[in-house]
Amino acid sequence: MTHPIHEILEALDNCITVSQGTVRIMDVMRLREKIGELARISATESGQKQSLARYLTRSIAIEAGVNLSSIHDLYMARGRGDVPLTFTVPAMNLRVLPFEAARAVFRVAKKINATAFIFEIARSEIGYTDQRPAEYTTSILAAAIAEGYKGPVFLQGDHFQISAKRYAANSNTEIETLRSLVKEAVAAGFYNIDIDTSTMVDLSQVTVPAQQLLNADLSSMLTTFIRASQPQGVTISIGGEIGEVGGHNSTEEELRAYIDGYMSGLNHMITGLTGLSKVSVQTGTSHGGVVLPDGSIAQVNVDFETLKKLGQVARSFGMGGAVQHGASTLPEDAFGKFVDAEACEIHLATNFMNMFFDFAPADLSRKMYGYIETKHAIDRTPDMTDEQFHYKFRKNALGVFKKQIWGLSEEFRLELLSKWEAQFEKLFASLGIANTRPYTDRFIKPVIIAPDLKYYLGEQASVEDVSDLAD
Repeated sequence: MTHPIHEILEALDNCITVSQGTVRIMDVMRLREKIGELARISATESGQKQSLARYLTRSIAIEAGVNLSSIHDLYMARGRGDVPLTFTVPAMNLRVLPFEAARAVFRVAKKINATAFIFEIARSEIGYTDQRPAEYTTSILAAAIAEGYKGPVFLQGDHFQISAKRYAANSNTEIETLRSLVKEAVAAGFYNIDIDTSTMVDLSQVTVPAQQLLNADLSSMLTTFIRASQPQGVTISIGGEIGEVGGHNSTEEELRAYIDGYMSGLNHMITGLTGLSKVSVQTGTSHGGVVLPDGSIAQVNVDFETLKKLGQVARSFGMGGAVQHGASTLPEDAFGKFVDAEACEIHLATNFMNMFFDFAPADLSRKMYGYIETKHAIDRTPDMTDEQFHYKFRKNALGVFKKQIWGLSEEFRLELLSKWEAQFEKLFASLGIANTRPYTDRFIKPVIIAPDLKYYLGEQASVEDVSDLAD
């Protein structure tokens, strides 16, 4: 029987060699043509072959000059005024065909000399897209290799969120679940983690500090765990959040109460420990947008003045600034306003997925919508139109149909890649990230972290219910 490593080398046309754990690239151009096969194996196969594909992709990336990195030092420089407030970092959740979507990102980035962008996946998305962190890492790194990109790659755990329901049932179990996810993500090369304990904000309390107290305490507690888990030489970028996206707009009083409580809690545990690099605020958006009965997205009024003011407050505490969530479905002319509002980072997800559904083959779409009509019939409210119901729940079919999606024709995938590329060109121009490589060259020093084969060959994480978590 052929060993999985030999099967993988054959799939790559032997354009790499592996000797005593060391990977060498023998034919760069052939590797760029073939590396997508490792992403496919990682996403659709199982067992040792899958694990080796993920391990080898990280090893090849190091050899190819692609470095998994933390954006912490860039954001700290921004907070000090050493980086201009002329661009907003896009953080992109690639829920579907992440290899092709990331290729589109890297193509545009190379054209405009950009490096200040993040690939992320939320705790909720890990569940319903059936993409564990190691799989997501493999797709992104394989895309960078395919496009000949060199430099830092920022992977982020987005909305690593506490479930209020499960915390109320058993707080220790829920915290341990989140800690396990952090450890898994860090081992996969996620050196940027957004803690989201904003679900613990208690608006029934009379004072704002009391409302933010548990949120701040849990954030500081999880920070100490992340700092203890980070690799030597890496300072993981950690983000906090002061209010659930889709709720009321954040206020300066809430932000100050959260930061004061967070720093107090952090110093109580370990004096002088490095804290947050950014904080997420709510300014009028919602995850996925609000769907109207005809399936269109309702326009929203983003409070850019509040966003700018809260960013200034965050920088006064030494952070890079404020973060905007739930923005991908906004009109195209809105994105430049986030730069004007000095937003540090903006999270983009749903529209990239919408483009897939708009373009997907009809037979696959019918099967996916048929699945949600059966699986989520109980979740449909009487006032929902078909368009609203399909839009809200179709993301839950992505993991179930993952193999079929990866198996779509090359012609389809390349045409979708081209559509995504055009979208990223517009977004990156509006967000001003062209020519950001000099800033990352100056402030982001590469730290080479060799992948741990034991991590890749160990037990797989179990699937969890993520229906009550944010994207």
